[in-house]
Amino acid sequence: MQTTFSPAQLADPDTAESNRILRSCVHCGMCTATCPTFLLLGDELDSPRGRIYLIKEMLEGGQPATEQVVRHVDRCLSCLSCMTTCPSGVNYMHLVDHARAYIDRTYTRPWPDRALRRVLSFVLPHPGRFRLALVGARLARPMARLVPGRSATAQRLRAMLRLAPASVPAPSDFERPRVHPAIGPRRARVGLLAGCAQQVLAPSINEATIRLLTRMGIEVVVTRDQGCCGALDHHMGHHDPAMRLARANITAWSREMAGEGLDAIVINASGCGTTVKDYGFMFREEPEREAAAKVAALAADISEVLTRFAYAPSRPAPGLTIAYHAACSLQHGQKITNEPKALLKAAGFTVKEPAEGHICCGSAGTYNLMQPEIAGQLKARKQANIERTGAALIASGNIGCLTQLGDGTIPAVHTVELLDWMAGGPEPAAIARARAAA
Repeated sequence: MQTTFSPAQLADPDTAESNRILRSCVHCGMCTATCPTFLLLGDELDSPRGRIYLIKEMLEGGQPATEQVVRHVDRCLSCLSCMTTCPSGVNYMHLVDHARAYIDRTYTRPWPDRALRRVLSFVLPHPGRFRLALVGARLARPMARLVPGRSATAQRLRAMLRLAPASVPAPSDFERPRVHPAIGPRRARVGLLAGCAQQVLAPSINEATIRLLTRMGIEVVVTRDQGCCGALDHHMGHHDPAMRLARANITAWSREMAGEGLDAIVINASGCGTTVKDYGFMFREEPEREAAAKVAALAADISEVLTRFAYAPSRPAPGLTIAYHAACSLQHGQKITNEPKALLKAAGFTVKEPAEGHICCGSAGTYNLMQPEIAGQLKARKQANIERTGAALIASGNIGCLTQLGDGTIPAVHTVELLDWMAGGPEPAAIARARAAA
């Protein structure tokens, strides 16, 4: 694709990178075949190719973003299925991230949209605030059907109330800063990203991760001063808040690396993993670029670490059929496709993959709050495909997907909780639900 950026524009590192990405696109259209929003809406501008044209015009023109550009870029899930499909290696992720930051700087959104984004940015990355917000939302949840109107604001408010869990788990002692020693001879020492929303919604995931790793002889460190990876702000175009959160993690892990050292930084929420593995790129022009690159190189999904250290079950096969839902951030963002399925099979589960496994479930960070209508259609499509497998449980490696899909007829559970159970840990709560439904 030809571009016409001026030398002055190309002096900006972000614009120069976007120019390189745009020039790598041959507009073949193969990305349209796997794009969820194009699949649902049939609009070329709601495909990766269409968005690339819109972003190109916006950036080359150097003018404020228009309502049309914002509408179609906002509808992008950042599922990155297009990157898996693209034969030319177009890095759509970095392009759309740049576009969102540009939109945030140059476009004035309607005040309800601005207010919601500020609330999400203020609440979600901070566990204490998020826990309080969920308590309030749980009390207001019965009022969701009484919210009037078809406006975007009304739809979003109803979506937020519907997604609020019926109960909020108590904080877990596992996630406070501390060292969890290995059981037996120490084979490795790893850091764990405790995360933000996940530790509030499902602290059992971090608990299972720590139990399993320590039983495998791996010391687990939850470092002081770490927190949200920055993904939620990053994908809303909030560049500075995202960088502040990421910088805090880089500082915390660098301190640990300079001390006793780390063999890996374990991440059990795949959306976070995709972002942490991209810290080297995000900080390429920052003073912390070397430290960020080292952190990114050490970052590993829990399935990668368990595979590396030869996970093995200790219980007999449970006789359960699992529908494995491949989170987009894992299969497209990190290119991890085989490890989770192989681990589940090794643990004794029968693993089935639903049709259209490459299509997003509609969670996508805050997407199911910001675009509830499209997210709802994708959720229904995904749940129907999963039900056709006849599985008793859904297994996935991302808290957003588990929250999105877990209210259907089939319970959803994190892959690591199943693996921990089969290696001596407690039975996940979802198992009892699955047995009751059988």
